[in-house]
Amino acid sequence: MGGGRRDSAILLVVRVWGAGAGGRGWCSRRWLSSSSSAAATAAKDSSSPWWKESMDRMRNIGISAHIDSGKTTLTERVLFYTGRIHEIHEVRGKDGVGAKMDSMDLEREKGITIQSAATYCTWNGYQINIIDTPGHVDFTIEVERALRVLDGAILVLCSVGGVQSQSITVDRQMRRYEVPRLAFINKLDRMGADPWKVLSQARSKLRHHAAAVQIPIGLEEEFQGLVDLVHMKAYFFHGSNGENVVTADVPTDLEGMVTEKRHELIEVVSEVDDKLAEAFLSDEPISPSDLEMAIRRATIARKFVPVFMGSAFKNKGVQPLLNGVLSYLPCPAEVENYALDQTKNEEKVTLSGTPVGPLVALAFKLEEGRFGQLTYLRIYQGVIRKGDFMVNVNTGKKIKVPRLVRMHSDEMEDIQEAHAGQIVAVFGVDCASGDTFTDGSIKYTMTSMNVPEPVMSLAISPVSKDSGGQFSKALNRFQKEDPTFRVGIDSESGQTIISGMGELHLDIYVERIRREYKVDAAVGKPRVNFRETITQRAEFDYLHKKQSGGQGQYGRVCGYIEPLPIDSPTKFEFENMIIGQVIPSNFIPAIEKGFKEASNSGSLIGHPVEYIRIVLTDGASHAVDSSELAFKLAAIYAFRQCYAAAKPVILEPTMLVELKVPTEFQGPVTGDINKRKGVIVGNDQDGDDSVVTAHVPLNNMFGYSTALRSMTQGKGEFTMEYKEHLPVSQDVQMQLVNSYKASKGAE
Repeated sequence: MGGGRRDSAILLVVRVWGAGAGGRGWCSRRWLSSSSSAAATAAKDSSSPWWKESMDRMRNIGISAHIDSGKTTLTERVLFYTGRIHEIHEVRGKDGVGAKMDSMDLEREKGITIQSAATYCTWNGYQINIIDTPGHVDFTIEVERALRVLDGAILVLCSVGGVQSQSITVDRQMRRYEVPRLAFINKLDRMGADPWKVLSQARSKLRHHAAAVQIPIGLEEEFQGLVDLVHMKAYFFHGSNGENVVTADVPTDLEGMVTEKRHELIEVVSEVDDKLAEAFLSDEPISPSDLEMAIRRATIARKFVPVFMGSAFKNKGVQPLLNGVLSYLPCPAEVENYALDQTKNEEKVTLSGTPVGPLVALAFKLEEGRFGQLTYLRIYQGVIRKGDFMVNVNTGKKIKVPRLVRMHSDEMEDIQEAHAGQIVAVFGVDCASGDTFTDGSIKYTMTSMNVPEPVMSLAISPVSKDSGGQFSKALNRFQKEDPTFRVGIDSESGQTIISGMGELHLDIYVERIRREYKVDAAVGKPRVNFRETITQRAEFDYLHKKQSGGQGQYGRVCGYIEPLPIDSPTKFEFENMIIGQVIPSNFIPAIEKGFKEASNSGSLIGHPVEYIRIVLTDGASHAVDSSELAFKLAAIYAFRQCYAAAKPVILEPTMLVELKVPTEFQGPVTGDINKRKGVIVGNDQDGDDSVVTAHVPLNNMFGYSTALRSMTQGKGEFTMEYKEHLPVSQDVQMQLVNSYKASKGAE
């Protein structure tokens, strides 16, 4: 695939795994059509040739996959063939070393990838940057971030498992971010490998317009090599680690199949590429270079997905895949990115994507390194140099770039400058993830990415009192690194509450506090934020009188409380309807403050009371003994006195749950939703899947991800977002009140 033609290309790989229904987020992008890219190329040729060369030879791509499809193994092989590492270690590090990209102890132990590690290497004079990201539902924010910096991606599919639930999630995410992609069918050496089954699943389940550009020579134990359908060559992989690629003629026993599959490839591509269709319909012979250019055009326009094959574990098929990345995925100059101009009311501005023009860079990941905060930047326009000044548009701070580095997992290499299209890391820059940096001449932001709201909270506290400093340091760092991780204080109990995207998400952080900061933390039961409200009007008339030598306290308030409608914009209203001066007007704010304070904690289960309107109709004051404090206390006691008469109810958060499960599991899943007191509001078919929408109380959703995985053999997925607070049923209310009283009694 033309090593000579691209002998010094830069390939930039960003590995990604995606899940969750995160929003439509950031800067929109559009791939240039071949004609406009030709015009753009012509324009560039006449101007600055120095960057034209390196921009054309650069790729920002990602590798995404279902868990255990072998994406970390594939990256490990890429690093080995490009000479970045000198021996190969397996992922679940039986040899005690573990894969290079999984640099945290926790990852090596569990055999899963959590943090993105960034890496670069060179291949035939090509420069490759790789970002490795996690493969679990609870880490979606890492994925969202990596997707922002991609121009293309490789979707890894397992030849035995086929298109699994997370492959679908990953693909949906890529479609949302408009990322062109290649597919790589991995593990052809395993028992039951069937790449053609996987290809038909990709067409039916992922709605991919796809065709194979390679066919395997033998399968399972017999898997020996591949035939390239574009160039009509066979590849065999020799040497202890498959590093010697031997090119040969197509084996005679496969010639019939090769002709048939090449014809199918040309047919599928010509459906979406007019130039190839003309040649195909007029029966002209199609040369390898014509076919290659047609596949490139169709892939960049996101109308076609070329399918590669191989076995990363057995070191077969990785080098042709790298060549395919160069041949078929776009370079940064072929992608248009938009920024928002803050000076013109967030008007969209197209970035040139070249080193010419003012600097625009996005901080997409933060890490606490040994030398302070490490910030990963993707440069969209302009050049960044060591020692230059740049401005953080989000905070307005001016910062000097003290040190510019290129990353390899957790080692680094200093560089002097970097230009548009590259991914670099800088030290000593204080910022949050999603911030935009410019050279100060423009105020553009690459709109902050969509951050989903956390859905689960845990109370957490350090076991020993003297480790408090380390404990808060850890929480501060995790909050900066991960916008979906929130920390707050519970005003009633004084406990520290952490919130995140699910049980695994929070467990991982508790574990990281223990490992990285040596702080043992005690974790409470996950809890839900209830509210209280009233259902009918109730009168109050309360006299607060206290005589204790000297000035006493005197205040009388009369009036009523009534419920506000649930869709009311305000949750608390106070109205003074007193005519005349029975209560001097300077005491009215104190009365309102008293009612507000009382409504912070209802008498049913001690949670805040919402949707109430308090009307003051009468009262009495004393010339000497009345004070702000007296009226405030009178209001608090008046609220408590009439609260029970207003028939209070408990409101619980109800979640909008969207489930996507294969149709054969629909029965048990809907049965389980009913058992959890859920209300099913919608049920649609999407290919082989059922999409069930339901409203379920959050209190009944604990442990649901585990339950769903076991009910659906790991194929089901769900997203959950807050809908509204609704009244609980009578039996649940009794239960909650009794357990609250019991815990109060115990105190």
